[in-house]
Amino acid sequence: MDKVNEQKISNLSRILLFLSSVFLVISIFVPLWRIDLDAPQYPEGLQLLIYTYKLGGNVEIINGLNHYIGMKTLHADDFIEFTVLPYIIGAFALFALITALIGKKKLVYILFIAFALFGVLSMIDFYRWEYDYGHNLDPNAAIVVPGMAYQPPLIGFKQLLNFGAFSIPSYGGCLFIICGVFMLAAVSIEAGWFSKFKKQKPVVSILLSLLSIALLTSCVSTEPQAIKLNIDNCDYCKMSIADGRFGTEVITKKGRAYKFDDISCLHGYITENKQVPIGAMYVADFATPTLLTPVETAFYVKHADVKSPMGGNVAAFSDKAKAEEYAKKLNTSVLDWKSLNL
Repeated sequence: MDKVNEQKISNLSRILLFLSSVFLVISIFVPLWRIDLDAPQYPEGLQLLIYTYKLGGNVEIINGLNHYIGMKTLHADDFIEFTVLPYIIGAFALFALITALIGKKKLVYILFIAFALFGVLSMIDFYRWEYDYGHNLDPNAAIVVPGMAYQPPLIGFKQLLNFGAFSIPSYGGCLFIICGVFMLAAVSIEAGWFSKFKKQKPVVSILLSLLSIALLTSCVSTEPQAIKLNIDNCDYCKMSIADGRFGTEVITKKGRAYKFDDISCLHGYITENKQVPIGAMYVADFATPTLLTPVETAFYVKHADVKSPMGGNVAAFSDKAKAEEYAKKLNTSVLDWKSLNL
């Protein structure tokens, strides 16, 4: 009897596997992945949404653009993955549910290994698909750039001619990641890796929940990106960003970063591109240029003697005391974002 009980999984593992089953079912009906395309002629951006069974978003517009550069047009019927993927994910959801109900440790290990292998193979297949579409070009296309390939990034950002391509997990992809974390947590619990927390299972459960929320929200990050001096160009005036003390940045809700060499350029960009979905805006700390702080929490000193690259003449500080000290030298006052007149 004791040996039988040893093979049974804990209630916490059952809950994690049950949630995994539910999340996997949901992932069948929402976008798994998305590729965002931004260009000056499309300030609102174009979006390709990849579901388990279809393509969504601005497919027709993207196909029209692809035609000019010799890429194949995208049609769901050309992908066998859209035929089998919903059933494979459904099978994993059923497997997770059965494992939660039967409660055998051996099934937990098999489930996790199979799910991890499926994830790896899926990413390899996705990369193969992107490579084929980005490299297998029509030599008679209207626009041919010798040596140029148009493979989107597997994950992250890549510049393709005048388009910025940003590839990230969508809602379904984030749910997939969470399911993987839940299954790994169940394996860890049943393997005894969390044995020292047996008396603190509620704490472990809370930590796992917080980790899942962090993973879900990090799928689209609005965190600032480092400004590379003399490498990055201002997305408004197109000048090279050379003085880090005045650097500013816009992160869209899609996670795309637009960098500027002056706060006046940032202001000009958001004024002329009101349709761009802004997730966050940052300014460099005048005293510590590598530190980017949200515009709403920064402190500003505006004066003619603050010689910024494009005439904004504003120094931003993350520390109020340093801002007041600098303002005192210039015989002026410290401003906040709302009172800053650009």
